[in-house]
Amino acid sequence: MFEEILGLPVHVLVIHAVVLFVPLLAALAIAYVGLPRWRHRLDWALGLLAVAAPVTTFVAVESGEAFTDALVARGFQGPILDQIFEHSRYGDILFRIVVPLGIVAILLLVATSGHPRVPRLPALVTPVLAVAVVALSIAALVYVYLTGHSGAEAVWGTTL
Repeated sequence: MFEEILGLPVHVLVIHAVVLFVPLLAALAIAYVGLPRWRHRLDWALGLLAVAAPVTTFVAVESGEAFTDALVARGFQGPILDQIFEHSRYGDILFRIVVPLGIVAILLLVATSGHPRVPRLPALVTPVLAVAVVALSIAALVYVYLTGHSGAEAVWGTTL
């Protein structure tokens, strides 16, 4: 399932979605926290990205594992394999950051929605969620960079 689409590795295709959705989620989540007057305009996009970013990151991790297995089966070894494993470790960490970011972003959306079905929450809940969203967003931005850079180095590092 995570190996190929039309003869191309799924990983090579889906990483573009991750590189788009994760930074957008992080930026929108920070904007949602920092610009309360704009929340009613950002909430729908933040909700969509809070789901899309973790899903695409999961597909990227799973397809990356399948791609690595295919490369190992073809005889890849040595320093290039070490670079691939480093890239894989960064990707795993990114996934472990993006999932909580999506969850906390959705919780923040619910907590600040003002919907009558949302129970009155303690005053500390929203600031704690806001701090968690900002911290996880910064971590996600750092790890999407590290993951992308290490992957690009593995592919293109010796090309030019």
